[in-house]
Amino acid sequence: MKVVPLGDKVVVRRLEAKEVTAGGIVLPDSAREKPQQGRVLAVGDGALLPDGRRAEQQVNEGDRVLFASFSGTEVAINDDNLLIMRESDILAVLE
Repeated sequence: MKVVPLGDKVVVRRLEAKEVTAGGIVLPDSAREKPQQGRVLAVGDGALLPDGRRAEQQVNEGDRVLFASFSGTEVAINDDNLLIMRESDILAVLE
């Protein structure tokens, strides 16, 4: 199933959490923090402007992005955990 975001929404796959600390301690799933980085999988058409045009999105598919801890809505599609969030929830594009 393909997810196509609407308007100014983007679909992001969160990057994997680290399983081992810098000191070599293995972390259980419950102790791992959710990463605040992800990869953009799909981008909507852009926000609707008052004059009827669409604003151009600043992120593109494939971009690695940084977002706030509790940004977006988590959804499970085809055993894949994804985030759907507004473009404005994205803090930065990482290069």
